[in-house]
Amino acid sequence: MLDNKIKLFDHLSSQPLQGRYAIELEGDKRRKIQKRTATIEVRFSEITIGKHQYSGKHLPDKINLYAIEAKEVGENIENPILWRLLTTKKVEDLQTALLCIEWYTYRWTIEEVFRILKKEGFNIEASELSQGKAVRKLCLLMLETIIKLFIMQIAYASEEESQPRSCFSEEEIECLELQIKQLEGKTEKLKNPYKSSDLKRYIWAIARLGGWKGYLSERKPGITTFWIGLQKFNSVMQGWILFRDVSRR
Repeated sequence: MLDNKIKLFDHLSSQPLQGRYAIELEGDKRRKIQKRTATIEVRFSEITIGKHQYSGKHLPDKINLYAIEAKEVGENIENPILWRLLTTKKVEDLQTALLCIEWYTYRWTIEEVFRILKKEGFNIEASELSQGKAVRKLCLLMLETIIKLFIMQIAYASEEESQPRSCFSEEEIECLELQIKQLEGKTEKLKNPYKSSDLKRYIWAIARLGGWKGYLSERKPGITTFWIGLQKFNSVMQGWILFRDVSRR
């Protein structure tokens, strides 16, 4: 049991090494972080934490948890990874510890979802709906668009081709082709480099509508850029359908 004399982080760091694993980390030119392969050491321990003296009387005197430490090792590493996790899930082997660490890495995806749901996107907090059930239904409708944004983000980062129909309808693809002609610059560096069989061709157009400059040497567009671009494209799409239908009469 940990008491006031034993610090949790010190206790965790003193545990025997349970294993290592490697992960690929993306670089960030703006923060001057280079792409690298990180070696992570994993330690874990079952712990019992006592109740603080100022905690409420309704709380138990102690609680049993499992603590996990994931620490990047190596020389001359700027801002190395150091994650310390507490969980009620029983952690008695490396496989379970790695599973908990993997779950933790999803926090960035979850934060992206909430960022789009809130002020940087749909601004759901400004909704005038008063009942929780109605808000949940609205969130589900919004999640359909958010899933589309994640599909674009993952597909654009991948070296493999993806089918355009996995994200856009035939009508949308036709409209995007017209947009690409307007969005391409005069130089080769500002031309859309992707084939019509690759989803990245149309994601490129969405990113350009979202304010991305289009240079391949530039940092890849993020989910907020895709959100802005998709909203603009939806407006363009509505106007294009209206014009097409009127011209066919």
